[in-house]
Amino acid sequence: MAEIIQRDGTWAFDGSTVRITPGLHRSVPLFRQTYGEVAVPLEAVAGVVLEPERRRGRLRLLLREGADPLLQATGGRLPDEADPYRLSVEVDRTGVAEYVAEEIRRALLLDRVPKEPVKAYLLPGPPVPVSVRSSDGTVSFDGSQVRIDWSDTSERVKRATGPRIIDLGDLVRVEWLPNSGHEDGFLRFVTRETVFSKLPPEKDPYALDLWGSTRRDLLTALVATAVTARLPHPSSRAPAGSDANVPAGSDANDPAGSDANDPASRPAPGPPRTTDHHDVLLRRLRELGRLHREGVLTDEEFARTKAVVLRGF
Repeated sequence: MAEIIQRDGTWAFDGSTVRITPGLHRSVPLFRQTYGEVAVPLEAVAGVVLEPERRRGRLRLLLREGADPLLQATGGRLPDEADPYRLSVEVDRTGVAEYVAEEIRRALLLDRVPKEPVKAYLLPGPPVPVSVRSSDGTVSFDGSQVRIDWSDTSERVKRATGPRIIDLGDLVRVEWLPNSGHEDGFLRFVTRETVFSKLPPEKDPYALDLWGSTRRDLLTALVATAVTARLPHPSSRAPAGSDANVPAGSDANDPAGSDANDPASRPAPGPPRTTDHHDVLLRRLRELGRLHREGVLTDEEFARTKAVVLRGF
């Protein structure tokens, strides 16, 4: 077995799997410690490099495109220090790091692992249920539904719509951008009904606006990854110009060409099942109307958010 142990973490390669364990030192980012150990099968690896730096080196594992839901969900936007596939190497251990890298390269050659994109995820992503508290609210995923509970500091328009529950089957994709500390990030759940929505994250009841602690908000990538791992693989999408451009669940042969975001094109919501539901609906609609009159919501934002509330009932 080839192994290197550093303060940043441990890499161990047994010929078939690269096992990456984050270090316990306080310098190791919270995201990596929370994401935990990652077992990367050799067939998911595209290569490995040792990048020299002034005072230390950096071992970097390259994965095949489409092999890992974490990389798919974050789109290369994870900060370097939070990337589990990078390991900081002390200058006196670069020889060991090069040995580990060479063993992985040799195994790739012997097993003739291709570098082409894969058609299915080869890593499982985080286990469920998973729940993260962010600056805008708490987001949870149990494997079949996403739930968002807004915080007291969320925009009033979001709190007026109430908790958001999204079935996995209604999701088209997940969009994630980290909070950099200089610019807000977001975690957006795009459904077949909101695929054309242009609401900003701070007003979108299907998005978390990430503006607080960058350290904690980064954990929302756990939920983004867990959901992404359970959505259809990107390779299953048809090429541009085909039916792939039709939101999931819609009829490509529908001659009406209805707009998924046009409330008039959707079936009218059924009657409330209980008096309590009716009262909650009225309170939320009144709150939205007040926000509209006060100028917090534009006409378009009011119409879209009202449709979201009605769909919820």
